[in-house]
Amino acid sequence: MVGVTGPPGTGKSTLVDRLIESYRALGLRVGVVAVDPSSPFTGGALLGDRIRMTKHTGDRGVFIRSMASRGWTGGLSRATSQAIRLIDAAGFDVVLLETVGIGQSDVEVVGVSHAVLVVLMPGLGDDVQASKAGLMEVGDVYVVNKADLEGADAMVVNLLSLFRGGLRSPPVLKVSALAGEGVETLRKAIDQSRSKLASGDQGLRLRSIRGMIVETARGAAMARFASVSEAKAGRLAEQVLAGRLSLEEAAARLVR
Repeated sequence: MVGVTGPPGTGKSTLVDRLIESYRALGLRVGVVAVDPSSPFTGGALLGDRIRMTKHTGDRGVFIRSMASRGWTGGLSRATSQAIRLIDAAGFDVVLLETVGIGQSDVEVVGVSHAVLVVLMPGLGDDVQASKAGLMEVGDVYVVNKADLEGADAMVVNLLSLFRGGLRSPPVLKVSALAGEGVETLRKAIDQSRSKLASGDQGLRLRSIRGMIVETARGAAMARFASVSEAKAGRLAEQVLAGRLSLEEAAARLVR
């Protein structure tokens, strides 16, 4: 399972579309889980990621499942782990998970993936420095997408400098997903990371299974909490308004 993550606007959906093409050219069946942000007011989502992959809708070797985040943090959705398991059980050779555009601390994707692809773009230099303690620690492969833009080479140098002298040196690749340039090199780098799983790397398997257990438990806990919290929160709010409880005391009672 390959997680594709990174800040908003870096071209993750277009890159996933190109990776589908690359894997299909090898005769591999590809499953995609694409998570889109939900409206905080209606809970709905545009599911725009699927729009960029419409060319594959008639291909029986490709399955694309869009889902709304529905307030779930970390770039995923409550049902992400279940969807990945079902696609894997259906016999797909590669599963690509595209997260919501995320910030530096939203790294839950690493827990459910065998390999994590972090997508960046020129112009994020300062943000990359700021993200060093979060997103920049979780990637197995780093991609500077939109490589035709000014500053792409400087971005690659910036990324390489972050890893220089560290405990690891992940690949840093320059790609233009829109033009299809560098995609094959990227696919080979991803496959090198995936080969660790095929060679029996139990650490990767355990990391993925552990992450799915945590995500599933978290979803169940949130569902139970949501089913009882609204009415109870209303009663507690009345007591806070009347001055009988502090906010901290009300919150503690809500989670009992």
